[in-house]
Amino acid sequence: MHDIHIQREHALGLAAARKVAFQWAEQAEAEFGMECTYKEGRSSDEVCFTRSGVNGTLKVSKDRFELDARLGFLLGTFKGRIESEIVKNLDALLATKPAAKKTAAKKMPQKT
Repeated sequence: MHDIHIQREHALGLAAARKVAFQWAEQAEAEFGMECTYKEGRSSDEVCFTRSGVNGTLKVSKDRFELDARLGFLLGTFKGRIESEIVKNLDALLATKPAAKKTAAKKMPQKT
């Protein structure tokens, strides 16, 4: 078995980190055929992911993402490529800062 361990510090806070983790899970499902389950906790969350030849977890806290994956024999030969793709995707999600929503000013009715 081949293991992958990736850790990233962040300053997002738990609420924003949850959004990033959920986006990561959606990407993993869409792009890599993973089956992901999201478990929300009081101070941290956990995304469990699996598919043929790989399984693991992404632990999310207010200041850290920690991914642990175990690759099967066949996928183990591609460990370097798989790890770099995970790093690229996670770093891209962490680099994206959601734009502040702008709300239109409400017009007050004119008094006659």
